[in-house]
Amino acid sequence: MDPTARRRRTVLIATIAGGLILLVLIGVGLYGLIRGPQTTEPAERTPTDGPTATSPALVPAEPEPVVALGGPEEFAAAVAEALFVWDTTSGYGPADYAQMLADVTTDTEADAAASDVRAYLPTPEAWAQLRTHQTRQWITIDTIEIPTAWEDAVAQAAPGQIPDGTVAYTITGTRHRTGYWGTDPVTATHQVAFTVFLTCTPEQTSAPPPADPATGTCLLLRLSQLDNPLR
Repeated sequence: MDPTARRRRTVLIATIAGGLILLVLIGVGLYGLIRGPQTTEPAERTPTDGPTATSPALVPAEPEPVVALGGPEEFAAAVAEALFVWDTTSGYGPADYAQMLADVTTDTEADAAASDVRAYLPTPEAWAQLRTHQTRQWITIDTIEIPTAWEDAVAQAAPGQIPDGTVAYTITGTRHRTGYWGTDPVTATHQVAFTVFLTCTPEQTSAPPPADPATGTCLLLRLSQLDNPLR
């Protein structure tokens, strides 16, 4: 498919999906993208023998681009990583990490999705406070699955009402933080759950069988409120 035509199709899907997702899920009383309160406290004061050995490897030294190619589940996991993996000592700020997600968001949902993302990241003031504690954060994902509420919404929709490639994934996992309180290393963990709404456009290939499975380009639509996912 011509790249320009594929891009136009992606934008069209995003435009339709942005409105339909909202209408369908409001209809079943399940859609609530309410901006949640920001966490401003440093890592909990839980002394340990030292920072976990794996934490430096889990937290890159700078914001990393979100890979948009692949399957929808892989993209949802990449969005989760981009939301929760950051390092206040990197020299970058919340806006730099948010930009990684803005780069893979549909144009029609850009403003709304940006607001969703900001609700997951510390405010600049909180970031400055966390930086004094050398705070790092990452996530371990436990489950990624299409919620029953989404399946019900799709089942209730008229044929063709929700475009192909539009899907929701609810993710559960553990948010980890490490840092220092004075000279004492501290850690904190918190269970999290949220839903990622996205759309994927399959890539066309002319390769004959047995070619590799088709991949697609995925884009972020919206995020649920943190800890208020679709179930």
